[in-house]
Amino acid sequence: MSSGARILDGIAIAASIKAEVGAEVKALAAKGIVPGLAVILVGHVPASEIYVRSKVKTCGELGIFSEMLTPPETITTEEMLALVAELNVREDIDGILIQLPLPKHVDTRRLLEAVSPDKDVDGFHPINAGRLQSGQPGLAPCTPAGILEILKRSNLPIAGQNAVVVGRSDIVGKPAAMMLLNASATVTICHSKTKDLAKITREADLLVAAIGQPGFVTAEMVKPGATLIDVGINRVTDAAEVEGFFPGDAGRVATFAKRGSVVVGDIHPAAFALSGAYTPVPGGVGALTIAMLMANTVTAAKLRRGLPVK
Repeated sequence: MSSGARILDGIAIAASIKAEVGAEVKALAAKGIVPGLAVILVGHVPASEIYVRSKVKTCGELGIFSEMLTPPETITTEEMLALVAELNVREDIDGILIQLPLPKHVDTRRLLEAVSPDKDVDGFHPINAGRLQSGQPGLAPCTPAGILEILKRSNLPIAGQNAVVVGRSDIVGKPAAMMLLNASATVTICHSKTKDLAKITREADLLVAAIGQPGFVTAEMVKPGATLIDVGINRVTDAAEVEGFFPGDAGRVATFAKRGSVVVGDIHPAAFALSGAYTPVPGGVGALTIAMLMANTVTAAKLRRGLPVK
């Protein structure tokens, strides 16, 4: 790994954000306000259960009230809508989070749009997407918000930079592009139909990879000295692939031997050596998602009460 490449430590940045959120929660408590988050977890999806427990635990650490609702796998869309409607009118709940994925028979889009935009701490509601596009205060999706925090807190330039976002999902790609545009970057969005993708990515001062394919962005696609933001979290279970991504990396080989898989981002590890700065996987962007959810819950509590938001 090149000594010139700076590792952007998502874990340390997330800890700073959580400390700030904790201080804000204390300040609100002095005014008799306790931010509240409701998390709906349908059925038993082990990965979702681990993630939700982590969210609830973080709420407890920061002094945010949390309530976990665990309806059965058999719940209907109508029953879920009734549950969301109840949470929408509760004064003690500032944020509502529906853990995805939902069972196939449940209409996910209807449910996400049923959440009050003022309590939509995931930032998925079309009204919040519109607020983001028009630069109004609102609730932005947690992962893109985390990307912006990494860049700002690492004192990396955004204004005037050529930013390329690879991936156009509603959850990461589009909102990340909009936030970078709002921060005065010149933004290009690329996707599976983009022609001569490598030519475009090589022009990027700031490259965000959110396409969901392990090692998709290779060293040949990167401009030397660029900032690389890797949103991907892909599990690789093939020994030959692991060796291809991490040649001679004893640590990764040991992890693979123990767990049968290793995590790889959307950027090939060999590309990081060319960068000026990069987010590692794990320990980069993913580390900020829960911290930004906590920040959104406090923002929602303030916005709902007409209090100023920094």
